[in-house]
Amino acid sequence: MQLHPRPLSVRFSKWASLLALRGRTSLKIAIIGVGAIGGYLGTKLALAGEDVTFIARGANLEALRSRGIRLVTADGSEETIPKVKATDDYAAAGAQDVVILAMKAHQVEAVVLDVPKLFGPDTVVVPIQNGIPYWYFHRYPGELAGTRVQSVDPSGLIGEHIPCERVIGCVAYPAAELVSPGVIKHVEGNRFPVGEPDGESTARVVRVSECFIRGGLQAPVLDDIRAEIWLKLWGNLTFNPISALSRATLADICQYPPSRAVAAAMMAEAQTVAGKLGVTFRVSLEKRISGAERVGHHKTSMLQDVESARTLEIDALLGSVVELARLTQTPTPHIDTVYALTKLLAKTLDESRAASGAKPSAA
Repeated sequence: MQLHPRPLSVRFSKWASLLALRGRTSLKIAIIGVGAIGGYLGTKLALAGEDVTFIARGANLEALRSRGIRLVTADGSEETIPKVKATDDYAAAGAQDVVILAMKAHQVEAVVLDVPKLFGPDTVVVPIQNGIPYWYFHRYPGELAGTRVQSVDPSGLIGEHIPCERVIGCVAYPAAELVSPGVIKHVEGNRFPVGEPDGESTARVVRVSECFIRGGLQAPVLDDIRAEIWLKLWGNLTFNPISALSRATLADICQYPPSRAVAAAMMAEAQTVAGKLGVTFRVSLEKRISGAERVGHHKTSMLQDVESARTLEIDALLGSVVELARLTQTPTPHIDTVYALTKLLAKTLDESRAASGAKPSAA
């Protein structure tokens, strides 16, 4: 059954005024997934006075409850919040103004039945996963409007339980690492641009932008969030798997001519796919590679996952691009090859863990 809700601008136009009537300016924000990016974002928002609840599990939850959260910056300085709200009980956390999905794309389905316990009538959801998001074709201005991206929402459960109408798009640019449970190291970057799927400047997306800005982050409201998603993905779909396969850092990949050439070929194929979907890149391919090189000897999130025995984030970064390439009848031989090799790597790692009796590490 298809629903026809009121337009976003109507449904959420009173959001900011309702918050004002409650007598507070801070937002109730739930951060689901307290890894590198979730921990960094949540810490910055909490330090700015927002009412943040961290939803975590295992060692991370234990650390947050006992020691709070600690953010180590690139220059070695630290910011610590000794007492934070942390729980694994979604219902106990209660209705939130903003729910931030800060886990990896393949981890969303595991929590999808619990996320609605955080919803009030006007709750918005800000997914900050890398790759093509499950809501990509929601309010899409083209013939593929309403298409489900099966590689990231294979069963349709995510779209069913986290309705696209609640979503505000967001792209996370910071480089960060989860040093240990409750301890995040920020390497560089603080950009979290946001945008409505249809590009409209609504009260709710402005409110989220202002909230992030109060946290010391750069969070402009964009009128084409999909183009920004592709710009970030442009690097992730190349450097993440290449680093996982080679155990190399960003600088290593960019400064070694053969791997730089592979990355450039993959990016050229992705640019063709994006172009057929109406996306224009605002920077050149070489400038995008140079930007990654300037980050230096940073390990990508996928390489960190390999080293920490976590499940690899492959389908949102590569499988989704292969899926969109087939939808647009675009050949992507380099992407297809690296996708196959990375899936084989994940299979080998999973089998090795199973043989040893180990379980994948939580994010």
